[in-house]
Amino acid sequence: MKKFLTAAAAMMILAGCSNAPKPTPTPEPEQDYAAKSEGVMTFAEYDAAELDTKVTIEAYVQGHQSWWNDKVTVYAQDPDGAYFLYELPCSEEDAAKLVEGQKIKVTGYKSEWAGEVEITFDEGDMTALEIEDGNWIAEAVNADEFWGSPDLITLQNRKVYFTGVTVEDYTTDEDGATGAAFAYKNPTDKTDDLYVQLTKGDTTYEFCVEYYLCNEETDVYKAVEALNIGDVVDVEGFLYWYNGPNLHITAVGAAE
Repeated sequence: MKKFLTAAAAMMILAGCSNAPKPTPTPEPEQDYAAKSEGVMTFAEYDAAELDTKVTIEAYVQGHQSWWNDKVTVYAQDPDGAYFLYELPCSEEDAAKLVEGQKIKVTGYKSEWAGEVEITFDEGDMTALEIEDGNWIAEAVNADEFWGSPDLITLQNRKVYFTGVTVEDYTTDEDGATGAAFAYKNPTDKTDDLYVQLTKGDTTYEFCVEYYLCNEETDVYKAVEALNIGDVVDVEGFLYWYNGPNLHITAVGAAE
């Protein structure tokens, strides 16, 4: 657009119109990204809904796991809250449209598993997803003040980050191995989820690089494999819950 305007201005000067009044640009109207269509729940209404009830929400894709077998698991958010859409029925063609920021509408059931509040769907219900016009990308929220607090759950499924956390020695229950900064869920072929334990103050959490979100070819997977015990890092991801906070890590780096 900048090149086009520059060229247009040059043409006006050549035509002797350099002093012509310039039109006042019409400002674009501000968008309410939390606004909902008729019949769609606000986040507050969704949050208050009973488990196992039918829900319809609109939100914006912030990330998704790998598509397979006509379904895809999506991390979605609006300005008021976040949603975990577990195994959303979806064609491969529609899955390709679920880029970061894409607005969608889904109908499913509010469910809970191991503390994770999510939306689940009837098997094979390809009407559960509607792709709508609109785009919004959430900024990651600094969640440092909630580290070690039961109030951390209020940020469940949001894109968050923590700063200045320390990498712990990871000890597996199976073999008692020590001296590693991380652990593979499947140590035999090392192509599965990757776990790391991080500490701040008196609280340690186990976080995860979810393989179907960030596989071994991604920068974040490689970065966690390069961690050393005692490293102090900043970490970002989606605040999944599995009997406690289990951040699905999307970025990690040395603490600033």
